[in-house]
Amino acid sequence: MARVNLKTPEELDPQSKAAYDDLNSKGKITNMKLVMLQDYGTYLAFMGWYDSWASLEKTVGQRAATIYAHSVSTTNGCQLCSLFFISDLKELGLDPANLVLEENEKLLQQLGAQIVKDPTKVSDELLDGLRKYYTDTEIIIIVGFGAQMQATNNFNSVLGVDVDERLLPLKGEFKPATWRENIRIEP
Repeated sequence: MARVNLKTPEELDPQSKAAYDDLNSKGKITNMKLVMLQDYGTYLAFMGWYDSWASLEKTVGQRAATIYAHSVSTTNGCQLCSLFFISDLKELGLDPANLVLEENEKLLQQLGAQIVKDPTKVSDELLDGLRKYYTDTEIIIIVGFGAQMQATNNFNSVLGVDVDERLLPLKGEFKPATWRENIRIEP
């Protein structure tokens, strides 16, 4: 259950209400968007994800983009986003638990995990591997999306945004990340 109270559409400010009405007319309402619409500035900031996704998909292709986004989300432990990408991988005919990856996809998967775990430790070797497939501009697009994806993961996880109804049948396929278990955070 979400850790914040949601306003009804009628309680939203005029800009948020207009955005809600537009999304609703297109069948694009999600639980995350309902939470974000509580503040129009937050909503606008996070809707930039779609522009970043479009650039990523154009750069690496839908399959590789989905694998990369799934890597960021599962490493970050975001149940909601992980389930979205598990669903998307299945729609592509892939088994998320047994992915057979091309070399560029392996590198993207590694990058997705590393930027979540410790972005200061992304190795030169990993970037050199990516350069075999992508230009510097394309790497900027890839890293930019990863950062946007991580922000979205964090938003959903901190606020406990509810899993969308269409994803509920997949809940058992989400495996929480365990790599943080030994990290100590000072109070």
